[in-house]
Formats: sequence, C-alpha cells, structure tokens
Amino acid sequence: MATTTPDTGVRGAPAGPGDTAAPMTHRQIMEALSGLLLGMFVAILSSTIVSNALPQIITDLEGGQSAYTWVVTATLLAMTATTPLWGKLADLFSKKLLIQIALTIYVAGSIVAGLSQSTGMLIACRVVQGIGVGGLTALSQIILAAMIAPRERGRYSGYLGAVFAVATVGGPLLGGVITDTEWLGWRWCFYVGVPFAIIALVVLQKTLKLPVVKREVKVDWAGAFFISAAVSLLLIWVTFAGDKYDWMSWQTGVMLAGSVLLGALFVLVESRASEPIIPLRLFRNRTITLASLASLFVGVAMFAGTVFFSQYFQLARNESPTMSGVLTIPMIAGLFVSSTASGMIITKTGRWKAWLVSGGALATGGLGMLGTIRYDTTYWHIAVFMAVLGLGLGMMMQNLVLCTQNQVDPADLGAASSVVTFFRSLGGAIGVSALGAVMAHRVTDYVKEGMTELGPKAAQAMGQATGGGIPDMDKLPAPIRTVMESAYGHGVGDVFLYSAPFALLAFLVTLFIKEVALKSSTTTADEK
Repeated sequence: MATTTPDTGVRGAPAGPGDTAAPMTHRQIMEALSGLLLGMFVAILSSTIVSNALPQIITDLEGGQSAYTWVVTATLLAMTATTPLWGKLADLFSKKLLIQIALTIYVAGSIVAGLSQSTGMLIACRVVQGIGVGGLTALSQIILAAMIAPRERGRYSGYLGAVFAVATVGGPLLGGVITDTEWLGWRWCFYVGVPFAIIALVVLQKTLKLPVVKREVKVDWAGAFFISAAVSLLLIWVTFAGDKYDWMSWQTGVMLAGSVLLGALFVLVESRASEPIIPLRLFRNRTITLASLASLFVGVAMFAGTVFFSQYFQLARNESPTMSGVLTIPMIAGLFVSSTASGMIITKTGRWKAWLVSGGALATGGLGMLGTIRYDTTYWHIAVFMAVLGLGLGMMMQNLVLCTQNQVDPADLGAASSVVTFFRSLGGAIGVSALGAVMAHRVTDYVKEGMTELGPKAAQAMGQATGGGIPDMDKLPAPIRTVMESAYGHGVGDVFLYSAPFALLAFLVTLFIKEVALKSSTTTADEK
C-alpha cells in the first residue's frame, strides 16, 4: 500500500491514483524547473564538453582511436545501464533525494576525472560520471512529469529541450575555449560543471516540493545487473570488433551469444520480479514500444552528430578546438528553435505526432546530406546540413518522451520515462562505438590509398610523425597532411552516411505511433 507524505512547502502533482494534491503554480514550477534545468545542463555538458578537447586529451595521455571512442562511450555505457534503475527507484523513493544523489556522484566523478594521468583512469572516471548523468537525465524528465499535466508539459519540455540543445552543441564550444586557454587546459573541461552541479543541489533543496511515496518494496538488483552486463558486453564487442579481432571470429560469436544470454536472463528475471526495473507489461502498449524503438534509432543519429564533428573540423579542416565549437552553431540553432517552438505549439494544440514525423524526415535528410561532405566542402553547405539535422532532432527527442508519459499511470511514470531514455542512450552508445570503429577503418583505408600515390618514403615519414595514434597535423609535411585531412574528411562523411538509415528507421517507426490526445491532468483521469 502506498502512502504519500508531502514535503514542506508547495505540494506537487499527485504521486499515484487516488492521491490528491494541489497543482503547482507557474511560478512554483519555474522555480523548481530552474534546478532541474541546471541538473540537465551539467548532465549533457559532461557528455559533450570533451568532444573538441578529445584530440588534445588523447594526445597528452598517449592514447589512440580506441581510447578516443571509449572516453565518450564509457559515459554513455554507464548512463545507459543505470537509467532504468534510476527510473525504477524514482517510482519507489523520494525523487528529490535521488536527483541530489545523482548530482553528488557526478561531482565526485568530475573532480577525479580532471586529475587523470592515463586514458584508463580517465575512462574509469567517465563511468562514474555516467552513473550520475544517467540519474540526472532520467530524473529530470520524471520530476517534470510529476509536476505538470501532459497537456501543459510540452511548454516546459521545450525548456528542457532548449537546455539539451545548448549543452549538446554548446558543450563542445565551451570545451574548445577551455582547451585553447593556456591557464586552464583540458582538465578544466571536467571541473567546469562542478559549480553548476553544486548550485543545482542548493536550488533543488529550496524549490523542489513533491509528495514522497513510501512503499514496502524490494529493489530488483538482479535485473539491474543482467541488463548492465548485457549492454556492456555488447558495447565491448562493437568497440573492439575489426580492431582487436575480426568481425567474423570466435570472439564475436562468444560476445554476441553472451550478450543474448544475459538479455534473456534479464527478461526472465523481470517477468518474475515483484518490482521489475523495466515492467515488461509496459511493452503491451504500442506507443511505448514504438517510441522506445524510435528512440534507439534517434540515439545513433544524435550522438553521431556531436561526437564526430570535432574530429572533422580539427583533423580534416585544421580548425582549433574553439573554432570547432563555433562552426557547429548551426546545429545548436536548429535544435534550440525546433525544441522550444514544437513544445509551445504542442501545448496550445495538444497535437504532437506531426512533429515526430517531420523530425524524422529532417534528421534523415540532414544526415544524408552530411554524408556527402569532404575535407574541402564549402562551409555554408555544411552549415545548412547541420541546421537541418538539428531541427529534426529537436522535434523528436522530448516529444518521444512526452507521448510515452501520456499513456501510463503515475505509478509507472518513472519506469516508462526511463525506458525511452534508456533506448536513446543505448542507441547512442552503440552508435558511437560502432561508428567509431567504422571511421577508424575507413580513415586507414583512405590513408593507404593516398600514401600509395605518394610512394613508400611518404608512408615512412607519416609513421614517424603520427606514431600510430591521432595525428598532429601541424607536424606533417604538406603532401602527407593533405592525405590525412582528406582521409578524415571522407571518413567522417561516411559515418554520417551510415547514420542516415537509422534516422530513416526512426521516421518509419513514428508513422505507426497512434496519436492520443494529451491529458490535462497528471492523474489517470483527466480534469475537466
């Protein structure tokens, strides 16, 4: 039996069927939302701020392309694996306490990450950061849903989307400026989010007043273990296949079989658990199933657009980390405009499906056009392609969560919200790992082709200059540098081209999502 104990001050939306609480005013919502927005900002910032700093970080810590990919993937992996757990805990315990714990974990991971002396240490710290980020991304959506009715939620979701846009593409810009500033350096990319996280802790403590649901429960730790293990093994396979071993090899067979087995054990455990991490009955709802599938494909497109732009601008066009961030502004503009505008219009009209479908079409077109770029492509062409991609992603990300939240009881709100976020993060993690591996091989092939034309002496000079890692373009002779820039430009273009079919699949899936009128209440029955 669930009981509700209001926190001091303002009461939030009801926590479950039959509970009653006065709705929060716009002012109270905005006060609480300010803390949530800060939490979301530091969560996304931690994932993106290292993008433009990574070439310098990997060079200083003497890592290669695999380490480059894993610094990003480690956070996505931890975030993906823990998101369902955070979501389920939010259905059982104080959401306010949980988001404060997530912020604390993030701060600890960030501080130690800035002290890293090797790529291994940095990757381990990024895992800790990812655990905190998983909580922040999932709980921000869940708390927003607990405060605001679905019909009004589009407006406020637009604010989250705008912050997501700013942190997603603004993060690399900030990271570039920090890296290029001599008295700061790349280590401050990890420290810079700490003050924001501390401010968010204070703001949430003062402004967030939600009913606390007290229930006699048992946390499904077995389910959490099996889903984490299944996802981790899958990502390890994707990262190392084609590098440490062939795609068609016994290692691939063992890892794939192991991942499938762990996934099957997870399903078995969830079917028997009294409080499952991911209630399997949720997938009987067609909208939740399709939204989760679309989120998986959107995740690939979203993270491909943020991770690989830095390598393109720095290695293919020889731009500084700061300029790499500046040159991605068209994408942040598209994300910002579409997420805020769609949220406001959805609040007024109650209609959301057209935005999902349009977003899928634009994201597909944007990635397809980006697939044509090379190291010497005219920048304004690239700017238009990025803006189209940004517009598409902004229309899809928050609205996939919104349509899911609209179809579940308040008691399942946390689990349902985290399911969509989980699949988006899973798509991003798999996408970054797989596309990173693809890019490494494509670049190698293009370099070999270019060096064959220059002759054996050029190949020897290149090996001495690069040492087999990420190249320092300024140290390469002109002909070899042109070959490397062309290889990276073509390789990144291939990455976007391979991402486009995933965006197309997301578009096709959204066509089959049935539009259901947004509720005007946070309870199961609409308020008239």
